[in-house]
Amino acid sequence: MSVLNNSEVQLFLLIGIPGLEDAHIWISIPICLMYLVAIMGNSTILFIIKTEPSLHEPMYYFLAMLAFSDLGLSLSSLPTMLRIFLFNAMGISPNACFAQEFFIHGFTVMESSVLLVMSLDRFLAIHSPLRYSSLLTSNRVAKMGLTLAIRSILLVLPFPFTLRRLKYCQKNLLSHSFCLHQDTMKLACSDNKINVIYGFFVALCTVLDLALIVLSYTLILKTVLSVASLAERLNVLNTCVSHICAVLIFYVPIITLAAMHRFAKYKSRLVVILIADVFLLLPPLMNPIVYCVKTRQIREKVLGKLFNIWRR
Repeated sequence: MSVLNNSEVQLFLLIGIPGLEDAHIWISIPICLMYLVAIMGNSTILFIIKTEPSLHEPMYYFLAMLAFSDLGLSLSSLPTMLRIFLFNAMGISPNACFAQEFFIHGFTVMESSVLLVMSLDRFLAIHSPLRYSSLLTSNRVAKMGLTLAIRSILLVLPFPFTLRRLKYCQKNLLSHSFCLHQDTMKLACSDNKINVIYGFFVALCTVLDLALIVLSYTLILKTVLSVASLAERLNVLNTCVSHICAVLIFYVPIITLAAMHRFAKYKSRLVVILIADVFLLLPPLMNPIVYCVKTRQIREKVLGKLFNIWRR
């Protein structure tokens, strides 16, 4: 085989769902619908927040950042998944694979970061409501968004370059319908110690985000318990429900997948693949639905726009 980017393989091979290859065309139907709903839902949230001056507040700016991350996550994984399930096209060039894993991991880190700052937003809104507007000005929110984007890019930027320096001898079959750093580096026949160490560092950064989110909600709970009325406590906690759902939707598949790799002695390959697919498909799909259902302002604006379109 000819060498390509220090590689002895010309193509990596992605897989769909093992054992269900004959049903891939049928499986592609719900996958296409999920992608369509995810892209339309997140695009709608971005449009509503941009065009409605009443939603130009820190909470909705952070929601727009979350929608942008979800949109990026969907568009990053969409091409290869649909190629496999619709056309059984499994091949992907090393450069395309490295680029895809950069965007998937980049938007994953960005979503984790956004969920963290959203927990900070909820803490400030509950703990210091009178100072909330002065603490989270539009200028500060913009700087936070720029910082999150730079952090996400810098954290995952080494991934493609460290993968390119590896040699891939004979093995070229990946374990998912998309390229992931930890999956690709396992195919290398050269020393991948740097990739393992740096990948572990990036994973620790995501774990740190989760730990800080838990800390934020511990402080929120402490503040809520100091409120005298039970009705007021429930009303305050209700403002956090959407964010809590988003955190669970994002982190539960990641933690489950990590736990299976670490502790499951006889883990099912099919289950691992399905959980990985859920990790990429579920947050972009569910977050717009959760926020439209649980956030009255978003729900009213979306329904208002739809009603105006229907009347025309």
